[in-house]
Amino acid sequence: MSSYRIALNFEDGVTRIIGCGPKEKVLDAAFRQRINLPMDCSDGVCGTCKCRAESGQYDLGDDYIDDALSSDEAEQGLVLTCQMIPQSDCVVAVPVASTACKTGSAKFGGKVAEVTAFGEAAFELVLEVAADAPAFLPGQYVNIAVPGSGQHRSYSFSSPSGATRMSFLIKNVPGGLMSGWLGKAATGDALEMTGPLGSFYLRPVDKPVLMLAGGTGLAPFLAMLEEMVQQGVQHPVHLIYGVTRDQDLVLVERLEDIAQRLSGFSFTTCVADAATTHPRQGYVTQHMPAAVLHDGAVDVYLCGPPPMVEAVQKHFQAQGIAPASFHYEKFVTSQPVAVAA
Repeated sequence: MSSYRIALNFEDGVTRIIGCGPKEKVLDAAFRQRINLPMDCSDGVCGTCKCRAESGQYDLGDDYIDDALSSDEAEQGLVLTCQMIPQSDCVVAVPVASTACKTGSAKFGGKVAEVTAFGEAAFELVLEVAADAPAFLPGQYVNIAVPGSGQHRSYSFSSPSGATRMSFLIKNVPGGLMSGWLGKAATGDALEMTGPLGSFYLRPVDKPVLMLAGGTGLAPFLAMLEEMVQQGVQHPVHLIYGVTRDQDLVLVERLEDIAQRLSGFSFTTCVADAATTHPRQGYVTQHMPAAVLHDGAVDVYLCGPPPMVEAVQKHFQAQGIAPASFHYEKFVTSQPVAVAA
């Protein structure tokens, strides 16, 4: 029996994706897969299982009472998971922590398939994973344990969800814990991951999209764009990819390939370094024409270091720009490992 993918997003940032049969209720599907969503009566009477459907098509039937879910709440996207029967893939926000549902971030393993070094700028890490590895929402991240260190680092997926190869774009930090390990990693080396995590992910595309990437913040957008290709998105999508130095501009050929496969997708690159030889010098805010803002009727996604996020927010405020939605994720590069004298 075919099934739909239901992403359960818990308030602590954990996401679990479950399969739900075409005539199965979400609460039952979750319980079958050992996720105990909030519930009491399971008959549409108490309202304990109330969640919010962020995307997807579904049927609630009429076997619940108004005290459990009012018509106004239903119009606002609230659902009773004990009554919700999906008619497509769905994303459901669960208003409790994952631990309260006796679930949590999944732990799974992968083996190094490839490590590509882009000079001093970045690495692309590709891992082979089992077919039953956790699915994720495009834009989310995973914690990767650095072998032998007892520590982990967080990286966004750059590959599409559901593939048996997971890829990550990782900044090359001199003296960095993960960078040092990647410099000597060999094919077949094992890594342990925990996730997926994060509330930065692609929402339903029903209007133009503007993506703003800073450095290796390009990674989640590669996953989002591949998802858009699979969905056959027709709305205009523009990416502005800004870096500090010329050598930091990597995987541009990947964007060129996506542009051939995704109708309406375009991108611009820029380099902040005043000494750059790149045709567009400056920051992303300096290369953001009014046309890509669609008079505010645009969903904006931003992934970059904190100063970039703050600069874009200030730019929007100064220009009186109020996007239809604004999703962002800040990332901070981990400090290099101290070396004893």
